[in-house]
Amino acid sequence: MASPNTSTAAFAASNGPTSSNFAPHRENAAQRNRSESPYQQRTTQKDNPTQVLIKQAVDYLMKQLEAGHSETLTAYLGAMARFHNYSFGNILQIARQRPTATRVAGFGAWKELGRFVKKGEKGIQILAPVTGYRRRKDEAEGETDSKPQPVLMGFRAVYVFDYAQTEGVDLPELDHTIGGEVGGNRDRLVAFLTQQNIALEFSENIAPALGVSYGGRIALLPGQSKAEEFTTLVHETAHELLHKAERRTITTATVRETEAEAVAFIVGQAVGLEMGTASSDYIQLYKGNAALLAESLQVIQRTSAVILGALQVDDERFTAAS
Repeated sequence: MASPNTSTAAFAASNGPTSSNFAPHRENAAQRNRSESPYQQRTTQKDNPTQVLIKQAVDYLMKQLEAGHSETLTAYLGAMARFHNYSFGNILQIARQRPTATRVAGFGAWKELGRFVKKGEKGIQILAPVTGYRRRKDEAEGETDSKPQPVLMGFRAVYVFDYAQTEGVDLPELDHTIGGEVGGNRDRLVAFLTQQNIALEFSENIAPALGVSYGGRIALLPGQSKAEEFTTLVHETAHELLHKAERRTITTATVRETEAEAVAFIVGQAVGLEMGTASSDYIQLYKGNAALLAESLQVIQRTSAVILGALQVDDERFTAAS
């Protein structure tokens, strides 16, 4: 996972205030430059397997939404909370093949942990990078002191299995939750905002909004419960990271609010808060536009990973190693 400081630099800009889901956006925040989404072309490249995976997953999601199964979209967001250290394409693959997955690992990794894949269980296919070594130019010219440089050669299909597909030694840490308590996550999030030069203040003047993002400054309504204040702060942090920069495709206020709320859902669920499902809320990301839906899901996943990295939520101890 990239460090929060470097990952969030690309989001920096100022396009005016963006409010919470209880307050309207300003008019200038609703304007975005229109340009072609990368998903309209790159997903058709046969030599890019990760984009193929993303396209397959988004196509499946589109069919589910068209059939009225909005809970599939919520399952995708839940997978982002549970597997935030995985690539975007692999997260979608896990969610598509086994929406209920909680922890995944390869056959060999589970064996090392004292658990064994049950007979007849079908693996979840994801992609693992294949690396090799390339001789440097100076080495080819006779200087052999330098070490060969590792390079990405491509990807290979590997199979992982969910915890529920295995049996053996109990892993009690898999059932650990914070039980609805924010704990030290609020303080870590505030420290992250300070690092990003985003000021935090409390004001009763923003009521009935619970929070407002102004671009470099967040205001929260005082008197919220700790859990409510935390998720509101995550929501407004998402606006700061997501909606102060130019987007590839034009978005609406509804889409931007839903993206921020989806980030709050993912982060809250990842730290153990009871977030509910609210699948009908997230359906607003889908407006019959596959390119915009794919783009929204990717920026939601990326922003959630940045915030969870700042919160030091790193409980994904399993790899795809077979």
